[in-house]
Amino acid sequence: MAEARSQVFAPAATAGDTALRRSPRRFYIVLSVLMTILIGWGFWPSYYGPLVHGVAQTPVVLHVHGVIFAGWMALLIAQVTLAASGRIRAHRALGKVGIGYGVLLLLVGLLVSFVAPVMHVHRGEWTINDAAAFVPIPLVDMVLFGAFFAAAVANRHRPEIHKRLMLVATVSILFAAAFRLNAAGMPLLPALALWFAPLIGAMAYDAWIRGRVHGVYWIGLAVLALSLLRLPFRTTDFWLGIGRPIFEALT
Repeated sequence: MAEARSQVFAPAATAGDTALRRSPRRFYIVLSVLMTILIGWGFWPSYYGPLVHGVAQTPVVLHVHGVIFAGWMALLIAQVTLAASGRIRAHRALGKVGIGYGVLLLLVGLLVSFVAPVMHVHRGEWTINDAAAFVPIPLVDMVLFGAFFAAAVANRHRPEIHKRLMLVATVSILFAAAFRLNAAGMPLLPALALWFAPLIGAMAYDAWIRGRVHGVYWIGLAVLALSLLRLPFRTTDFWLGIGRPIFEALT
């Protein structure tokens, strides 16, 4: 009798309810793919294009970095797809690998933050000042990624927080693609708009589905916006006074 009563009073699932449950799954998969496309677009002029045409003059360490970066996006798509299909056990198992992979991405990213400008100086393409002014760009990316990634790992048993922290961590390193689009001729504001677009889209989606934006996204938006201070800071006499001796020693 109790079972029958519970069935009577249980709300019937409608087509709209089903679509609502499934739409977040589709949303995060699509968003991950779009972020991957943005990376390909941003790095095409400086890396993927020359590589495809066989004219790239890139040290092995930068190729390794490129592969690891692409691998992170592939891992993200795989994890989102596993979660969307309900394969949570596989998602968690791959997540254990992902923790080590994220650490690897962070370490290689920090290394390349210094290797890339040194390479340009040796080729005569940049001055010491150019190298010193460049390094805050990738360095801040790595600091942001490391902080949000560590927070995501710490909250891996709280899925609503975890998945949003992982998204913000990935968005933080998309700045490299936006920065290269700007260097290739795209005006700064459209390039920055592309960088913020995945996060803004996720916030809008939260507002639509949940009726409010999750706090993780507000924190992420504030931190990423503050990180733009690196752009004017990197050319100040204060920073160049720190950066120049570093690259004089490295080159």
